[in-house]
Amino acid sequence: MAEHRSMQRRALLDAARSLLSEGGTEALTFPALAQRTGLARSSVYEYFRSRAAVVEELCAVDFPVWAADIEAAMEQATTPEAKIEAYVRSQLGLVGDRRHRAVVAISASELDAGAREKIRAAHGGLVAMIVEALAALGQEQPRLAAMLLQGVVDAAVRRIELGAAEDPVVVTETAVAMALRGVRG
Repeated sequence: MAEHRSMQRRALLDAARSLLSEGGTEALTFPALAQRTGLARSSVYEYFRSRAAVVEELCAVDFPVWAADIEAAMEQATTPEAKIEAYVRSQLGLVGDRRHRAVVAISASELDAGAREKIRAAHGGLVAMIVEALAALGQEQPRLAAMLLQGVVDAAVRRIELGAAEDPVVVTETAVAMALRGVRG
């Protein structure tokens, strides 16, 4: 029985990811979740009490996986510059992945304080990974530099997500070049 519930919960989260990546947070409704999973709407409420609860769980499940991918890429890098490049490339490499799309949709939405806090904490973990590399490069304000660097990454993510005129490879290479030139200051 517990196995069955766990499968249904996973199916609901997977349906939520698809809905978010296709239509943003407006698309994430309990009727849509019920329809996607073939569950009765009342069953959806047995698993999640609100949309915010679905979002919170997605953050709890997907953000750590995402951060681990980025961290793994950074750990392979041997110099501070290479770590920064890995940080930028690995985040941009996730664009188009449904999990990433869902996270981006979530970040852009009106969330309750609990969900926002979870996202901030997970994002803070990513930023903390880069602060060290920036400090090693002699940045006098590594925390500020990390936040500005993340701003470049976020802008590149949006550019790629929008399907802008530029090829995603061009957006990625430009973001990497800007990041590396900028951190050398």
